[in-house]
Amino acid sequence: MAAGTSTGTDEAALGYEQARDELIEVVRRLEAGGTSLEESLALWERGEELAKVCRRRLEGARARLDASLAAERAAEEEAETEGGDA
Repeated sequence: MAAGTSTGTDEAALGYEQARDELIEVVRRLEAGGTSLEESLALWERGEELAKVCRRRLEGARARLDASLAAERAAEEEAETEGGDA
């Protein structure tokens, strides 16, 4: 692994915003050019890792939102059912 990159364990500790900000910096450096082939490959690999972290964080957030909305709908339906029986 290239210097300055994190291990899988470190990635698990990254929050979405941290991973996103680092990914933005990686993209900026790649777009600016002037890096060696090896450094460019290391940056690209790091960018892929960071993109996966971001994707997992967003998928987790989506799952939490979906679960919360489903619980809210279920509670509303239960309240309607109980209200209709009275």
